[in-house]
Amino acid sequence: MQASAKPNAHPQLEAAISHLANLIAYNTTSAYPNLELIHHMESFFASLGAEVIVLPGESGEKANLVARLGPADVPGIVLSGHTDVVPANPKSWQSDPFKMEQRGSRLFGRGTCDMKGFAACVMAAAPAFANGELQRPYYFCFSHDEEVGCLGAPAIARYLAALKVPPALAIIGEPSEMKLINGQKGKIAMRVTVRGEGGHSSFSPQHVNAVEYASRIITIIAERSRRYEQDGPFDHDFTVPHATTLTTIIEGGVATNVTPDTCSFIFELRSIDQEAAATDIQALISDVEAALLPEMKRQSADSAIEWQELFAYPAMGDATDSEMFKKLEPILPERGGKVSYGSEGGVFEINGGIPSVIVGPGSIRQAHKPDEFIEIDQLSQCLAFFDELNTWMKR
Repeated sequence: MQASAKPNAHPQLEAAISHLANLIAYNTTSAYPNLELIHHMESFFASLGAEVIVLPGESGEKANLVARLGPADVPGIVLSGHTDVVPANPKSWQSDPFKMEQRGSRLFGRGTCDMKGFAACVMAAAPAFANGELQRPYYFCFSHDEEVGCLGAPAIARYLAALKVPPALAIIGEPSEMKLINGQKGKIAMRVTVRGEGGHSSFSPQHVNAVEYASRIITIIAERSRRYEQDGPFDHDFTVPHATTLTTIIEGGVATNVTPDTCSFIFELRSIDQEAAATDIQALISDVEAALLPEMKRQSADSAIEWQELFAYPAMGDATDSEMFKKLEPILPERGGKVSYGSEGGVFEINGGIPSVIVGPGSIRQAHKPDEFIEIDQLSQCLAFFDELNTWMKR
């Protein structure tokens, strides 16, 4: 079905829907390269006269894009998004996840709200940005591998920070229902590997069952989450006003009649206090090892619990006291508090020294689900915001 806008819709909405359909067609699941999409965007922004830089990732299969419209000698605004999406199992969808489909007032497809909808609006508005004399520059920044730990964004932040005149504010287009978000949690992702002693399961009392010990560690992690929920610390501006821990992936065991000697799992800590997060992880490690390791080693001296940090990204602080925010405040959307999901905003702030906020179309409640969608009206709202922003950038 060909997606279309209503006759009285925003003048750039048809273009935004068309761009979104093109972007959705690139399967940029984090496990796959994103170079085709990056080159598509590179050609588009270059055609508008933008200065375009492609920052290759270490593997050579991923890249970031930075495009500038406007003068380089005054502070500007970053419009930032990520190009990767989470996996989509076609069997769980009513339509092809990588072929956008309109049903009523909604556009369906993997990445429609998280967050190719924002990128499509940027591309639809960019010709108007380029048409006329900009007094301040736009920096269009699109990164790789945000969904697996904001892996691409640090290179963009470093590039921007090294400019003679760096940007003064970053607007991250994560789905916020077009409300202004002025804070975001940080995250640490850990892999835990339990090494026990296996053998024929009929002798299980003589073994160290790695799966059972892993389950005990997971219970301790879950108890931590309940403690955060009960005791805080709290910040009620967040959608979830306290830190959380969650086990997300587990694997172990080889057969029904073998005591498993290895089990590994992944868990996350989402924090409202970035400095406390590292301390909390170390306290968790100490508590687990004190409770379980002596017991494991009495049975087998080779038993071990191994901890590996997979990735971490910083929390995004409150940018409302920054000079550029105060200048922009009259045209910014209504405030929506702080969010528990992650973004590259904290990376821009910490790695690049660029204050950041989140404003983007779509609802985070639709992200990472089968039949992900965005309301067409959200795209219209985003385009209307860009109209106001562009008027301000040309003053």
